[in-house]
Amino acid sequence: MPDAIFAHPRLAAIYDAFDGGRGDLTAYLDIADELGADRVLDVGCGTGCLAILLADSGREVVGVDPAEASLEVAKSKDGAGRITWVHGDATTVPAVGADLAVMTGNVAQVFLTDDDWTRVLRGIHAALRPGGHLVFETRRPERRAWEDWAANATPVTLDVPGTGSVEQCFELTEVSLPFVSFRFTYRFLTDDTVVTSDSTLRFRSREEVEASLTAAGYQVRDVREAPDRPGREFVFIAQRTGD
Repeated sequence: MPDAIFAHPRLAAIYDAFDGGRGDLTAYLDIADELGADRVLDVGCGTGCLAILLADSGREVVGVDPAEASLEVAKSKDGAGRITWVHGDATTVPAVGADLAVMTGNVAQVFLTDDDWTRVLRGIHAALRPGGHLVFETRRPERRAWEDWAANATPVTLDVPGTGSVEQCFELTEVSLPFVSFRFTYRFLTDDTVVTSDSTLRFRSREEVEASLTAAGYQVRDVREAPDRPGREFVFIAQRTGD
């Protein structure tokens, strides 16, 4: 089941406000240009920020996400109906013949077991055309990002249009590497409703990710720095092998 931060209707509606500006997404547009990708699959598209940018650039886009509440927010941004929205995950996407599949943010780290991660990689493999690419980012385990999260866990209150004032609090709940768990608590000040969302991410090493890609039928073409988080993340560019 998707985390409440994506699946709860009240949290999905305020997600973009707390997520802030997505300056990281322009790098994916640049990579799509670099690879000559005209048809893009956005896996874990959430509220559709990247999918909309890709469609605005003239590309054919399929966005897939298991959180229906987030998809409803995404659809509300796509008034012209340019994007194909799929309620599901990478294992349920049909063979759309995508030139490029992407996973942004923490999407690649929400798959906690080896079996789940392998199923996702194989599902994307089937959705790509022969020679198509998969591009995604993961946080470097050695950078220990969770320590920064805990050190900067100051409550934030925003006035969200259409919702009112909402307070967000962050709590690091467990570190048991390679797993890191945390909780967001939201208080809707207009009616004093409190909604919590618990999440766990898996921090895989570069070697582990590369081995999993090779086993799932990809060739790793490049591993780059994330332009918005230098030294903190890996950006993997892998190409589907086989017919």
